[in-house]
Amino acid sequence: MKKPYAVVLVTTSSREEAEKIAQCLLDERLIACANIIGPITSIFTWEGKTEKAEEHMILLKTRLELFEKLSEKVKALHSYKVPEIIALPIIKGLNAYLEWLDSSIR
Repeated sequence: MKKPYAVVLVTTSSREEAEKIAQCLLDERLIACANIIGPITSIFTWEGKTEKAEEHMILLKTRLELFEKLSEKVKALHSYKVPEIIALPIIKGLNAYLEWLDSSIR
């Protein structure tokens, strides 16, 4: 594995919002792939109260060095005041997949 890669998790309020964000990131070649999962149930604390929401999660595959640009783009497109945008490192991966991932992003 040559470069550090990551899976970035983003939750959204709807499938449409998830698709819009994923398509924009793909068009700008900040990601190689997006998987949209949902609906999921999220339970969290917001402004001192326990909240429960139906959301969709996007799994974004990218290089770790692109996280800041990706994060700024997601914040600009997202409807939440404080969106979940977290990166998990890819420790290992099939070389052919990682080569494809690398060739798909800038």
